[in-house]
Amino acid sequence: MANAPFKKDGFNVTTDVIGVGIDCKFNVHFQVSATNAVAADTDGIHAAITDTGEEQEIITEITNPVVPRNITATAGGTAADIGAIEIVVEGTNANDEAITETLPAFTVNTAGSVTGSKAFKTVTKITVPAHDGTGATTAIGFGSKLGLPFKLAHNTCEMAFFDNTKESTDPTVAVSTTALESNTITLNSSLAGKVVDAYFLI
Repeated sequence: MANAPFKKDGFNVTTDVIGVGIDCKFNVHFQVSATNAVAADTDGIHAAITDTGEEQEIITEITNPVVPRNITATAGGTAADIGAIEIVVEGTNANDEAITETLPAFTVNTAGSVTGSKAFKTVTKITVPAHDGTGATTAIGFGSKLGLPFKLAHNTCEMAFFDNTKESTDPTVAVSTTALESNTITLNSSLAGKVVDAYFLI
């Protein structure tokens, strides 16, 4: 992703109504290279953590995503030992601002993944509460949501391309005017190490 500053102030265009003007906006190109648009990975942040019967705070052996991505947690191991716990992730957004997210709770006695919504540039700490038994494991990965480099009031994405082919289904875009990490784009196609291009009005 490009890291160049941009100016999003539009300029006024006159209309046929006296005293009424409208803003002119600009089309911007957001791209994630094939190298960086890798597939979601359930243990791409941290390998499966075995339950110890106590809350664990993990600050080592963490691998950050290559570009800001949302975080996932996957419960595994002995299904009967899996608890309805909530993983807490701490780190930074694309502006190196500290952010925290509490992921949705696992389903008790059920292996599976939960998905976060914020785009993390780095993960600095993972808090894993105790499961219901020490046979449970928790892996931390990243999902398919790509962090956007701007704050949006509403979805202004005009089109998206996957591997240079236009997506027939519009991507899912989350927006926030206050939290950069809550602005994300999720393509209909699964990321697979192929270039992603999206065009927005800013």
